[in-house]
Amino acid sequence: MPMVCELVRVVILRWTGIPSSHEKDPAFWHSWAQRTLRTALSLQDLNKNIAKNLILFLGDGMGVSTVTAARILKGQLNRQSGEETELEMDKFPYVALAKTYNTDSQVADSAGTATAFLCGVKANWGTVGVNAAAVRNQCNTTTGNEVTSILKWAKDAGKSVGIVTTTRLNHATPSAAYAHSVSRDWFSDADMPREALQAGCKDIARQLFENIPDINVIMGGGRRYMLPKNTSDVEYPNEAKHQGTRLDGRDLLEEWQMKMRHERGVYVWNRRDLLALNPNNVDYLLGLFEPSDMTYDLERDKESDPSLTEMVDMAIKVLRKNPRGFYLLVEGGRIDHGHHEGKAKQALHEAVEMDRAIGRAGLLTSEWDTLTVVTADHSHVFNFGGYTMRGTSIFGLAPMLSDIDHKPFTSIVYGNGPGYKVVNGTRENVSTIDFYNDNYQAQAAVPLSLETHGGEDVAVFAKGPMAHLLHGVHEQNYIPHVMAYAACIGQNQRHCLYARSEAPELSLTWSSLFTLLTVGHLLC
Repeated sequence: MPMVCELVRVVILRWTGIPSSHEKDPAFWHSWAQRTLRTALSLQDLNKNIAKNLILFLGDGMGVSTVTAARILKGQLNRQSGEETELEMDKFPYVALAKTYNTDSQVADSAGTATAFLCGVKANWGTVGVNAAAVRNQCNTTTGNEVTSILKWAKDAGKSVGIVTTTRLNHATPSAAYAHSVSRDWFSDADMPREALQAGCKDIARQLFENIPDINVIMGGGRRYMLPKNTSDVEYPNEAKHQGTRLDGRDLLEEWQMKMRHERGVYVWNRRDLLALNPNNVDYLLGLFEPSDMTYDLERDKESDPSLTEMVDMAIKVLRKNPRGFYLLVEGGRIDHGHHEGKAKQALHEAVEMDRAIGRAGLLTSEWDTLTVVTADHSHVFNFGGYTMRGTSIFGLAPMLSDIDHKPFTSIVYGNGPGYKVVNGTRENVSTIDFYNDNYQAQAAVPLSLETHGGEDVAVFAKGPMAHLLHGVHEQNYIPHVMAYAACIGQNQRHCLYARSEAPELSLTWSSLFTLLTVGHLLC
């Protein structure tokens, strides 16, 4: 049945005239290109303002092939062909490539890469917030090798700071913003070896609340790592797998609430309570919406779990009250999980949701004073091809059979992963299964229980003050240095005295001084 539906779709697309009539006219393409050219020429007037606000959107595992496929999906969800659609990140004027390798690994993991794009130094595979001298799983190599993140640089400069993720908050990407750990897997003390605990190393959940104790906004999943062992979860009280894990008996959530009770701090665990908040009355917000990672957006309970867009909306409204501005890290973390499971539909819908969040952030901020960067930590061995026709569903079939085994195949394929399936000694015939199912595992060339990361460069999209500094091909650790430079935080600040955005204040100061001297002279 899925194969028949796909053939019908192709026939309909041909009958309805793809390409459309205006696309057959050369004037259409010339006009489009000329508009693009005029936009490019306008970028010669560079935005060199000081960035009051910094936003980093990190699509975990969002390689270039994922960006392209998500663009097509976004268009098709809007009843368009898809290929001509623009993602919000496509509209950013500056694009670069980032090299993702770790110091000890050609194909990176999310921990070492997060240390690069948050702390400004490349690091080893599996470690967060420490430099390459720290050895994975060896606690005694932590001290002296810690590196701080741009989130801390921003906090030290008086800005409000926030972290929003669709994973657990002590997962690899968010943890590099605040933690220093030789193992990304030390989620709570229950996940640590006894020797590491005895040597004084701290679990990542504990570091979330202790290392930078006044993070203004923290939203994502991960309740179970904050609660004592066997403590029932507020949302799933009868499910043992969601119970607390901590061996030290600490209730980190209760401790946070006690500390923030006089600081306009609010803890929420469901969508209803989050959306009921008045951000003008909140200075500190802790939102933990699942015991571990948040659910895929396609499976999200819209009563209990907020979308990434809704979390970003609230985060910005809380953070932007600070006259000194803010830094916000946003991770679309489950793009990566979908790919690892071979579930391309889950991964791509996660990417489309992150693009919605990027659009919402754009509406709540100004390109004049907000530097927004969108990138990925690494890619995946995900791709699509097979000479599919214009408008073919991104999850559909290639328009031909294999000339080797004479079976159909989906456009989307993985280089490796759980989608490798052999039936009666040959490749599975996809026409017999529902390849449009949300959890369909796309076919893979090599059998693995989990699909792997890819090693190619990832895209970096940028808009706002100093966005032009992200151009060409860069090492991944360059990203936070640019963002810090734009905001005049961290080590590069000398240029800030001459920034154009400061000129009106400087002019006012000299004018006031001249007036004062003139009046003084007359009085004397």
